Amino acid sequence: MFKNFLMKQLLKSKMKDVPEEQQEKMFAAIEKNPELFAKMGEKIQEKVKGGKDQMAAAMEVAQEFQKELAEALK
Repeated sequence: MFKNFLMKQLLKSKMKDVPEEQQEKMFAAIEKNPELFAKMGEKIQEKVKGGKDQMAAAMEVAQEFQKELAEALK
């Protein structure tokens, strides 16, 4: 519970320019399938350690998991 709260606060700070409705949709998707987002986070970190900037790495990983993301965001 506390871990979820901390994660939500961290994500809110990172998504401060995203409308609140979309933020809530993303939080619901993360709570629905936390394993998917953990796996995506690991892949993004691997790409960043490999020299990519964080945004490019996130976009590549999002495309790689596009089908799973669409399912989680329904």
